[in-house]
Amino acid sequence: MVKTGKEADTAGHIRVLRNIPLFSHLDDGEFNEVLRRIVEKKFQKNQIVLLEEETASFMYIVFSGKVRVVHLGGEGTERILAVHKRGDVFGEMALLDAKTAPATVIAMEDTEIGLLSKETFDTFFLQNHKVLTQLVAILCQRLREAQLVLKAITLPDAEQRLRSILNHLSLLHGVKDSRGTVIALRLTHKELAGYTSVSRETVTRLLHRLVQGGDLEMLQNRTILLKPKFKQKMQFL
Repeated sequence: MVKTGKEADTAGHIRVLRNIPLFSHLDDGEFNEVLRRIVEKKFQKNQIVLLEEETASFMYIVFSGKVRVVHLGGEGTERILAVHKRGDVFGEMALLDAKTAPATVIAMEDTEIGLLSKETFDTFFLQNHKVLTQLVAILCQRLREAQLVLKAITLPDAEQRLRSILNHLSLLHGVKDSRGTVIALRLTHKELAGYTSVSRETVTRLLHRLVQGGDLEMLQNRTILLKPKFKQKMQFL
């Protein structure tokens, strides 16, 4: 029997959720009840998923697409704090302490998000020891990632800063092949500038220098290939 669009979406969402440690430790009854309570929303590229003042209401699951977590500065500037892709969750920290996060989340491409309320989170996640263990692991990973980004953006040299951020992205989103490591994110020069806290023009100039030096390659789909030479130089930063 051919599945309808809704049935196919539900089956896809179940696969995503079952691969997320927070959900994989729920028994079948709990899992189905949580699934029933998740509210699905779709966002177009560059649409705001949530604002700072909304961050204490839900935990969010990325069913498809990608989002960037940003701090909005003056004159429309963005500093990217993190990128979340299919199978990632975010917003769990605000549910734990009921405080809003100083960040706005924006869709980087057409994206489907699942919203899980604080009530459901408290009922099914905070009462389960195995889930709590996974939650602690997620929070530790968030802390490590924040420390790496902070270390990168405080480097005095712009090229070192860009190299450090690209290496960080390769650890989170990299796919290795015979050529090196492909960062599986389609990032514009402006978005990379937001990550590294330098101007877009500086990022463009530095990327050109790294391409000329054989450290990386810009692929047709706007992904970045980090070559072995790039990784070798990272040992000296």
